[in-house]
Amino acid sequence: MSHQDSTGAALEGGRSYRLRIPPNVPIRQYWSMTAYDRQTHAFIREVSATSRSSQTPGLRVNRDGSVDLWLGSTAPKGWERNWLPTDPNNRFELMARFYGPEPALFDQSWKLLDVERMA
Repeated sequence: MSHQDSTGAALEGGRSYRLRIPPNVPIRQYWSMTAYDRQTHAFIREVSATSRSSQTPGLRVNRDGSVDLWLGSTAPKGWERNWLPTDPNNRFELMARFYGPEPALFDQSWKLLDVERMA
């Protein structure tokens, strides 16, 4: 779970972020990323989706097998299936789940990258 970006700043719902999930996630089933309201630790209300996963229909995968997830109050054009909407007036937190984890997840030879704030 993370509540900050790569610089250590709080995740703000009114800003835009990218989380690049590296290729070859060491799992047997699937991964999932869910955004929560930071104050209540519950799902963000009145958004079109609260999570995205490797099973999301139409999820765009980069040529190298990585996946870019976009977080913010508006979706970047063409990336709607990879977008996790946030409340522009509140902070949020992000939880990663890995189903059927394999050893590389535990020994940290595969690592999830930090959330990057976009300009």
